[in-house]
Amino acid sequence: MGLIAYLDSVKQRDPAPRSKLEILTYPGVWALGMHRIAHLLFRARFFFLARLVNHISRLLTAIDIHPGARIGRNFFIDHGFVVIGETAEIGDNVTIYQCVTLGGTDPAGGIGGKRHPTILDGAIIGSGAQVLGPITVGANARVGANAVVTRDVPEGATMVGIPAKAVVVAAEDYARPFMPYGTPCAQKFDPETQKLELLRCEIEVLKARLDDLTREEAHRKAG
Repeated sequence: MGLIAYLDSVKQRDPAPRSKLEILTYPGVWALGMHRIAHLLFRARFFFLARLVNHISRLLTAIDIHPGARIGRNFFIDHGFVVIGETAEIGDNVTIYQCVTLGGTDPAGGIGGKRHPTILDGAIIGSGAQVLGPITVGANARVGANAVVTRDVPEGATMVGIPAKAVVVAAEDYARPFMPYGTPCAQKFDPETQKLELLRCEIEVLKARLDDLTREEAHRKAG
């Protein structure tokens, strides 16, 4: 019953799949399922096993969710190349699109603590957005594509730009229960800036993949 409810929640946010069975092929669904296992191992202090499950998940899905991240119900990652840090907290019914980072700040004095964002219920994080540091994105907030968020986001706000700022959204958009990509498409954006940010996101993904291949080659030679 829980799985069916989850698949229904994904179908409400993504009109592409023709059936619930098709949704089971989504990398975001696999990444979340494997994270649930990794998180249980992490809480039981089987840190190496948790990281191993995380590593396998990342290889299979191109989505990197640290085993320590806490994630609520009906979390949906649409597409891949998402990074979620160790102390991130995600509420219920949150949607994240491709190339999003929930990143951390440098721990001061070697003390970890809370370094990553808290995303409250119903928030939408658009593709390429970077949400950085121990900030809070309020319930039902929308973070537009390629926005860079470094400060708290009020409940229900729509944030766009670098650095992200709240924008006024047309009433018909604001009243919609779900805004794809968290982006009010009626708003005007600089297309050149959008292209540069998408290229930057692709470069970061390629660099991360290159680092993985370099480490794997080093391990192979050492073995």
